Amino acid sequence: MPLPRFPLSILFSLGLVLEGSPAARAIELQAGIRMLAVTDAEPGTEVVLDDGAGRLETGVADAFGSFLFRELEGGRDYTVRPSDGSEEKTARVLRFADLPDPQLYRDQELRPGFQYIRMRDGTLLSAMVRFPSEPGPYPTVVEYSGYATSDPGAAQPVSLLAGLLGYATVGVNMRGSGCSGGVLDLFDLPTTADGYDVIETVAAQSWVLHGEVGMVGISFSGISQVFVGGAQPPHLAALAPLSFIAGIYESPGFPGGIFNNGFAESWLRERANHARPAPAGGQGWARRRVREGDAICAANQKLRLQTQDPIEATRDLPYYTPELMDRRSPENWVRDVKVPMFLSATWQDEQTGGGFASMLSLVPRRRDVKIDLLNGVHASPLEPQVLWRLHQFLEIYVARRVPNQAFLRAIAPIVVQNITGGPVLSPPLPPNRFDGMTDYAQARALFEADPFVRVSFENGAGSTVPGLPGTTFELGFSRWPAREVEPTSFWFGDGGTLVPGRPQGGSDGVDVWHPDPDARPQQTLPGDGSADSWVVMPPYDWRPFVGGTAVAYATEPLADDVTIVGPSSVDLWVRSSAEDTDLQVTLSEVRPDGLETYVQNGWLRASHRKLGRSASKLFDPRHTHLERDAKLLPEDRFSKVRVGLLAVAHVFRKGSRIRIGIAAPGGDRTRWRFDTPPTDGLVRNEIARGRQYPSRLVLPVIPGVEPPADLPPCPGLRGQPCRTYVAATNGG
Repeated sequence: MPLPRFPLSILFSLGLVLEGSPAARAIELQAGIRMLAVTDAEPGTEVVLDDGAGRLETGVADAFGSFLFRELEGGRDYTVRPSDGSEEKTARVLRFADLPDPQLYRDQELRPGFQYIRMRDGTLLSAMVRFPSEPGPYPTVVEYSGYATSDPGAAQPVSLLAGLLGYATVGVNMRGSGCSGGVLDLFDLPTTADGYDVIETVAAQSWVLHGEVGMVGISFSGISQVFVGGAQPPHLAALAPLSFIAGIYESPGFPGGIFNNGFAESWLRERANHARPAPAGGQGWARRRVREGDAICAANQKLRLQTQDPIEATRDLPYYTPELMDRRSPENWVRDVKVPMFLSATWQDEQTGGGFASMLSLVPRRRDVKIDLLNGVHASPLEPQVLWRLHQFLEIYVARRVPNQAFLRAIAPIVVQNITGGPVLSPPLPPNRFDGMTDYAQARALFEADPFVRVSFENGAGSTVPGLPGTTFELGFSRWPAREVEPTSFWFGDGGTLVPGRPQGGSDGVDVWHPDPDARPQQTLPGDGSADSWVVMPPYDWRPFVGGTAVAYATEPLADDVTIVGPSSVDLWVRSSAEDTDLQVTLSEVRPDGLETYVQNGWLRASHRKLGRSASKLFDPRHTHLERDAKLLPEDRFSKVRVGLLAVAHVFRKGSRIRIGIAAPGGDRTRWRFDTPPTDGLVRNEIARGRQYPSRLVLPVIPGVEPPADLPPCPGLRGQPCRTYVAATNGG
C-alpha cells in the first residue's frame, strides 16, 4: 500500500525531516492500554511485533515514522524489531485495570490558561483551565470530549454557563483530537482511562473546592461522562450527562439495523477530519497553535496518520459486534457509577435520537440520581425547564451549598436566545424553590425528595409564543419503565382502522404498499438542519405519505385523553416480494382540527427481526442485531416482525385519533437519513391483519392523567413537526 503524501511543510513542522546522514534512527515505543505505538521510525520501515510466544504482527511506518499495533493483550511484554536493522525495543502493554501511582496526579500543577495533562501511558492531553472572578478555592467541573473542548479561544456551552455561575472549568480534549496526543478511537478503553486520570489530576489541585470535581457537558461531552463515571475515579463528585446515547450501534448509528447516512455519517466524517494532523488538517484552533509555535501540539500530531477511518470502520460492521461495541456503549458502564448523577435528554433529538431511553432501566435508583426527560431538540436540556434543575444539582453535589438562582434567572432569556437564534424573548421560568433557605442539609433533602424520573410534557406550548421553550405539565415516576404503564393494544382493521379489541372472527385482510425511499424528502429541514432544528418555529417540510408507497392505520376519535410514556411496539405480519425490506413506522396524532402532529418513529431491517427474549417486553421489542441471527424473509408466507418505536411522552387529546404509518425509511427526521436500497417502486410489501395475523400497535399508557384541556399549538411542540392530515391509500 503506498504511503500517504504530505507537504514537506507538515513534516518540517513536526521535526520529522532530518538533514545529514540517512543512517537508521532508533525507534521509540509508547505502551498504552491494549496498544503499542511505534514512533520515530524511518518512514516506510517495516516493523515486526513479537509477543515472545510465537505471535508476530507486521506494520509499515507512515510518513511521520509511526505505526500503532492494536487489540493487544494487556500485562504482557512485546518486542518491536525494525526491518532497517536499527535497535529493537521492548515494552509492556497496559491493562485497563493497571492504575498509575497517584503521585502522577499530585506532581502535575495546573494553572489558569492553556496547558497539557500527562496520562498514565505518557500521552499529553491539551487542557484549558478557567477561573471565575471571585477568590478560590472553587467548585470545579471538567468537560471532556473530542470537540474543541480545550480551545483557549472559546468555551463549550455548558462550561461557559458553569463559569458564569461561579465554577472553575477545565476543558480537556480526548486523545487524538485538537492538540492532544495519541490516536482517537471513539469511546474505547484508553479514552475512558484518560478520563479517570484527568479527574484525579484536576482534583489534586489546591484551588479545587472539597478536593472533588464534577463533570458537565452535552452530546459528546455528555456521553463521555458515563464511561468515566463507570471507571470510578475516587475524587469524582458528580456527573451531569445531557443529550447522551445508550449504545453506539442503534441510535443514532444503525436505527433498526439501517445505517444512518445522515447525522451519524456526517458526525463520523467530522471526527475523521478533526483527527487529521495539524497544521494541514484537524481543528482550526489546533492548526493555529501549531503555526504559532506550540511545539507540544505539533509533536502530539505524530500518531494522527494511524487514526482509523470511523466511517469505513462503521460501514464494515453492519451488525452488532459485542467484542468491539460492548465496551464502547454507555449502557454497559452506567450501572457502575457510584456518584450522584443528573441525566437529561429529549425524545425527538435530531442528532443522538431517542434511543437513550433503553439505558434508563440500568441507571442506579438512588436519591442522588435524577432523570429529566421532555420533548424537544438536541439543545433542549439547556432550556430553563431542565437548566434550573441542572444548576440545583451542581450546587448541591459539587459546590455543596444552597442553590441561589437569581443570576440564572437574569441570564435565562439570553441562554434561550442563543439556542433558538431568534430575538431575546422571556421564556417561562421555574420558581427558585430555595429562596430564603440557608441550611444546606435542608436544601439537599428537598432536592432528593424529587422523583427519580421527571417527565415534562408539551415543551413549546407553555407560553403565549408557540415553540418558545416551556412545558405545560409534568409527571414523576419512581423507576423506568414507569410502574404505572399499562400496555394497551390497538389492532389493525379494515379500511386502515385501529381498533381496541383483538380480532375474533371473519376473514383476514391484507394491505399492500410499494415502498419508495424517493417518494418524500429524506429530511424535514433543508441541508443538515443543524441550526434550523432549534429555532422557535422551524421551517419543517414534513410531507404526507405518497399514494401507494405507504399504509396507515388510525383509531376513531378518542373518547378520553390517552397519555403514553415509554417505548412502543408495532407488531406486523409482513410478506415482501424482496428477500429483505426496510420498515419505518411513524406514530402521530390526528387532531380534531385536521392537523397532524409528529410523535415518534421506529425502524427495522426485516432480516434483523430476531428478538433478544430476555430484554424484550410487550411494548418494548429489543433486537439482537447479531449477524448469526439475521434471516431473510420467506417469499411464500407472512413473518412476524416487531418494530420498536423509540420512547416518547405524549398526550393524545380527547377527540384526536392515534395514527401509525408504515413506509420506507425517510421523510420524518430533520437530520437522520437512511442507507436503504432503492426500490424503483417494484417491491411489493404486504401486511396481514385479522384473527390469524393479528398485527397491532402496543402503547405504554399511563392511566388517570389529567393534562391541560387545551390542544397545544400545531406547529408549536419542540421537535414535533405539524402537517395537514392526508389519508393513506388504504384509508388510515
